[in-house]
Amino acid sequence: MNRLSRRASDVGEALAEDYTGPNNPFWLRAGVVLALVYLLLVLGLGWYWDDEPATFDVTENAQLRAARQVVGGTSAAALIGIMETLLEKRGGYLSNDVTPPGIWLDNVPNWEYGVLIQVRDFSKALREAFSRSLSQSTEDGDLALAESRFNFDHNSWVVPASESEYREGVHYLEGYLRRLTDDDEFDAQFYARADNLRYWLGTVETRLGSLSQRLSASVGQRRINTDLAGDTASQQSTSAPGELKVKTPWREIDDVFYEARGSTWALIHLLKAIEVDFDEVLRKKNARVSLQQIIRELEASQGAVYSPVILNGSGFGLLANHSLVMASYISRANAAIIDLRELLAQG
Repeated sequence: MNRLSRRASDVGEALAEDYTGPNNPFWLRAGVVLALVYLLLVLGLGWYWDDEPATFDVTENAQLRAARQVVGGTSAAALIGIMETLLEKRGGYLSNDVTPPGIWLDNVPNWEYGVLIQVRDFSKALREAFSRSLSQSTEDGDLALAESRFNFDHNSWVVPASESEYREGVHYLEGYLRRLTDDDEFDAQFYARADNLRYWLGTVETRLGSLSQRLSASVGQRRINTDLAGDTASQQSTSAPGELKVKTPWREIDDVFYEARGSTWALIHLLKAIEVDFDEVLRKKNARVSLQQIIRELEASQGAVYSPVILNGSGFGLLANHSLVMASYISRANAAIIDLRELLAQG
């Protein structure tokens, strides 16, 4: 060991002499020093940026954004707060970075994508359900423009950049919130009805179900094809095997994990806002506790990750499997959402 240490020291001294020694040209020595300083700065900045933001209080957020609190104001303000956090957190928006250190990072960009998925789903529900009284009613103009901006390519870095489109979406959301909380405006509405809430929760249910399956596939599993189960007359376009081998590639395991972290982070805020805006509906259905349990399961998924890497041990192996732990929380939350939707459907 001592021999190896002395040899490494000799190699280091030789390299230093080759590139920064006094016998070398000044431009070469200066270039090497600048390159090393740049590398250290970039690595330090990347470490600082590679951090998930904390949650915020949706009630305080709504009070800061509107002087008058109305039904739907907390949900609209929460969506604005989520997007502003996405754009203004450490390092800003990183998914479309083409220079170091952003281009080297993948955990936070995948987290950002998970947040965006929930933002897109909720903005769609705002436009199609929450802000409309009937299927034949006119959609809100600001919400229509906001939804289209949030569905812009999340990797575009120029002409136009993703950030500029998302900021425009936030601007239109602020216009909707301003009209919603203004006594003199009558063209902005938010209808807190059980059927509207069930509509959005149906989308959440499918999103969480997909995330749970993708997380569980980290260890690989054989799944029986149940696509046509329950209907003897059902058909599909092309044939599929009766049993499927599903496994997430090892390079994508941490990507799926952090996408799930971002998705659940955004969902926590939206569900807490729903708890405020749908208070009367939830109390009438005696469903408030059910919603709170869903939020609690999702909050558990945001626990600190102490490992420097996302481990992928087998189900009962020596090492942990972070994806399976995350899948457990999401599956329990998803099962509770299914029960909540059934409860809301009852008279």
